[in-house]
Amino acid sequence: MLELDLHGKTAVVSGSTAGIGYATALALATLGARVIVTGRTAKRVDAAVEAIALAAKTKDIAGVHGDLTTTEGTANLLRAIPHADILVNNLGIFEPKAFEQIDDAGWMRFFETNVLSGVRLSRAYLPGMKTRNWGRIIFVSSESGLQIPVEMIHYGVTKTAQLALARGLAESVAGTGITVNSVLPGPTRSEGVGTFVQQMAQQEGIDEAEMERRFFRDVRPSSLIGRFLTVDEVANAIAFLCTPAASGTTGSAMRVDGGVVRSIA
Repeated sequence: MLELDLHGKTAVVSGSTAGIGYATALALATLGARVIVTGRTAKRVDAAVEAIALAAKTKDIAGVHGDLTTTEGTANLLRAIPHADILVNNLGIFEPKAFEQIDDAGWMRFFETNVLSGVRLSRAYLPGMKTRNWGRIIFVSSESGLQIPVEMIHYGVTKTAQLALARGLAESVAGTGITVNSVLPGPTRSEGVGTFVQQMAQQEGIDEAEMERRFFRDVRPSSLIGRFLTVDEVANAIAFLCTPAASGTTGSAMRVDGGVVRSIA
């Protein structure tokens, strides 16, 4: 039986005011979960909460703002939401930059955001999941964790770290009702990517459609769909892994990459 109902479950989605995080929060709310939207500013969080509540036809939604790349920001979230059944570690940044130009501060910024934010939240919410013997932890990694992009090595390294972290956590809760998985999106038209494509198109003097065509011709030629994924396509996979129907999937890295990774496994 395909059990997708999440009523009675509380889901925290980090970085959920836009992009994949927002689409995931909306998908989980639609399935009945009480969703906690997080973001840096109260304005963006409040706007996302209002929009998701309207779209999902629910009042069972809340928001907490703060910087989850810091211990202080994480502590603020945990004071407001001390327990969660579902944790989606979506918060992340990317930045095309030559390796020689990435200083120590740049490396630390990427690790604090892409890796340690998920470490802190998982460490905080896992004990409660163990007590209830049910939980879902998802790390939103990337195909760049398998195919390190030369134009942003620091990003790729943090995404590989997420894969190792998720697998290790899955091993640590073996035999319980808790699952831990990673989702590996391919190039996705999120808010940040959309802005990047628009800027590149303007610099080249072409429209966005042509810029997208050139990107998949020159930068990601292995893509089987030849286009950017939508945030909903990625969120649907994340939401499924959060449901009771996905109880047999743990320690896995699910690719939602449009076929970019040339692998049969």
